[in-house]
Formats: sequence, structure tokens, C-alpha cells
Amino acid sequence: MSASTAASVDLGKSRCRVVMTDADGRVERAGIGAPGLAAAGGVDSALDAILPLLRDDRPELIGVGAAGAWMAPAAGQELSSRLAAASGAAVAVASDVVTAHAGALDGAAGVLLIAGTGAVALGIDADGARLVDGWGPELGDFGSGSWFGREALRAVLRASDGLAPSTSLTAAIAEPVGAPTDIQAWLARSEPLPRHLATLAPLVLDAAQAGDAVAAEIVAEGAQLLTATATAASALTADVVLHGGLTDHAWFRAYLTSSLQAAGRRVVPARGDAFDGALLLARRTDLPHERFVHRAE
Repeated sequence: MSASTAASVDLGKSRCRVVMTDADGRVERAGIGAPGLAAAGGVDSALDAILPLLRDDRPELIGVGAAGAWMAPAAGQELSSRLAAASGAAVAVASDVVTAHAGALDGAAGVLLIAGTGAVALGIDADGARLVDGWGPELGDFGSGSWFGREALRAVLRASDGLAPSTSLTAAIAEPVGAPTDIQAWLARSEPLPRHLATLAPLVLDAAQAGDAVAAEIVAEGAQLLTATATAASALTADVVLHGGLTDHAWFRAYLTSSLQAAGRRVVPARGDAFDGALLLARRTDLPHERFVHRAE
């Protein structure tokens, strides 16, 4: 690629992806991820994940969205400085949720609501920034895919013991999980558990769409929780971009959109992705995200 190449990095815990961009277009590369900047040795692991994907290219500009940078700003600054020294590029590092927000809203104010295996909302406006939820499956991630899966299993167990109404979810989970008596064993061998629980979420959404009353009650609560998360993230802007696997379900996306509209929010389409956001933050210093960007000194 040409000497004017720019690199956008999405560094996750499972996978690291790099998009190289120049006048001729974009090339994407992928490799192993890193445990997160907040983990022990997080910066070393991040460099080990990113540098091989740059290969022999010498980008002039590198924008990085890194898991853990929100909680470990010192590590974000260290990664920026060391990556700049190793690559010779101008480097900007931010949390992966910040680069996703910048890309989705093209650097403007608004809320990014992520509803996938976990759930989190980032709101950035003239009043500052608020990160709401994202606390993990034990303490939060309300309305996430793992939350839906857990609620489905609870509903099946309660129905099995005569504590709650029967539900079509009992039959729906039979293939991936088994009978109600198999649930505990399935949980014990499901690692990582949140991801396995999230695989059950589409079954809940489909059952609710088909009219199952128990599933519909779960969906109503999940949408209410996600709406509360999004509205808590910003009081000064109505715009919300939806992201994550749950929002790929057309019926649930429409349901959640209606819930957000009832709360005075406006769902808008994403203008770009996390790669666009990383490059945007690397190129510009006048955005409201700047306080969360770590630049090589």
C-alpha cells in the first residue's frame, strides 16, 4: 500500500482487526486479540496483537479502539506512545466503545446503545459523557443477550416446578439445552457462560413474536431495561444509534425502537463503524470525544 496509508484498529479480547486505508481503497486483516488494557501485561499484549497486522506497511496515522482503555487510561496512553515509537506513525488510542460511538454518530453528540452478549450505552453531549451499564453479567448487562438467555432458563425452570405458567420456551430450548432437568448441567459446561446464554436470546424473541405470553413478558422487561440505559446516558440529545446482535432481529429492533420513541428518543441509522470512528478520532482533535483520546506525546 502507499506511503499515505492510515490504519484503523479494533482491538478486542477475542480478535484484533486492522483496516488499512489509502487512495486505492481498504484492506482488512485479522489476528488474535488481547486480554484488555486493564489486564496485567495488557499493553504488551496489545502491541503483540497489532504490530504483526501492520506488516511492512508504514502508516502515517493509526487510530486504535482498544478494550479496557476506558478503565485504564494510563495504559491507553502507554499504548499510544509505544505504538507510535514502534511504527513511526501519529497514534490515537481510545476505548473501543468510544471509537464505535464516534463512527456511529460521525463524531456528533448522541447515544450509542449496544445490545449484544452484554449491554452498555455511551452518551456524549455538551454536558459530558456517560457510560451506563456494561457491568458484566453478574452485576448488570440488563436487557442483553445473556440476560435474555438467563431469564428464559428461569422461566422454564419455574414452569417445570409449577411456580409459573407453561411456556413454549420449554420446547424451544430442548435442542440446544435439553429438558428442564438438563439446565444445570448445561450451565456447568457452558464456557464462556454469557456467550452461551446469549445464543438462547433469539429463541426468546421468536417465541414472543409468535405470541408466547411468558416470552413476551421477558421481552417487555428487556426492552424497558435497555430503554432506561439509553435514556440515562444523555439528557441533552435525543439521537440513539442501535448496535449489537439483538438489534439484528427485525421484530425486536422495531419493538425497542417503539420503546425508545415512547421515552422521547429518536433512533437514527449508524453513519459508520468502529473503524471509521478510530480513524476519525485519529484525524481530528475538535470532537467531544477528545477527552477520552490518548495521543502519543
